[in-house]
Amino acid sequence: MLSITDLKTGTKFTMDNDPYIVVSYYHSKMGRGCAVVKTKIKNLRTGATIDKTFQGADKVDEADLSKKTVMYLYSDETDAYFMDNESYEQFTLPIEKIGDQREYLIENASVDILYFGSEPLNIELPIKMNFAVISAPPAVKGNTASSVTKKVTLETGAIVDAPVFIKEGDHLIIDTRDGSYVERA
Repeated sequence: MLSITDLKTGTKFTMDNDPYIVVSYYHSKMGRGCAVVKTKIKNLRTGATIDKTFQGADKVDEADLSKKTVMYLYSDETDAYFMDNESYEQFTLPIEKIGDQREYLIENASVDILYFGSEPLNIELPIKMNFAVISAPPAVKGNTASSVTKKVTLETGAIVDAPVFIKEGDHLIIDTRDGSYVERA
């Protein structure tokens, strides 16, 4: 059981038989009143985000979540296909559950799948991944008055900001949490 003081950003818990993750929280204590934690929580099954206020004596159950490393195979318009590395069993996840992380999925890449019981919920990408640049406009001479970056297109179709010296064919390491350039590979 988790008390309201345990509800920090990233904490996973169950409420009404659904797994949730705390996106943000604010703890407040008013004079004689009891402590209150105002949270923004995301349902890991549906992806819906709601605001929820917990009072001083409220308790929630810790989520029984597990991770398993699988291989991403390919995706179509509706589903992404994965293969379990141990049993070689293939399964799918709807593209809606993956969301913006789809931009960083490379065929045959290892990703972690988050499970609630035996139900696959979502993917967790490695924080840093290596991508090839397929399109990079040439740098314009003298265009360094502001930021010294340009938009480049990665092999997955994602568009990221990169330094002006990056050219087609280069390999970049990208932070998959926010899509930012880290370094050349």
